[in-house]
Amino acid sequence: MGRIQTFLEESRAELKKVSWPSREDTVRFTIFIIVFSFALGIFLGVLDFGFLKTLERVIMPY
Repeated sequence: MGRIQTFLEESRAELKKVSWPSREDTVRFTIFIIVFSFALGIFLGVLDFGFLKTLERVIMPY
């Protein structure tokens, strides 16, 4: 039981040393990740569609 208590105390001490981002930074980074993920999804969807159409022309040209 003492080892668990020591671990929790040390973990808490380490978390106090962490430099946490501000709320504004967190919101900005979150919005960036959402927009980037959406743009990447669109890009990969267009790429997939292009490959599909290319393969359809190669496999069934008639």
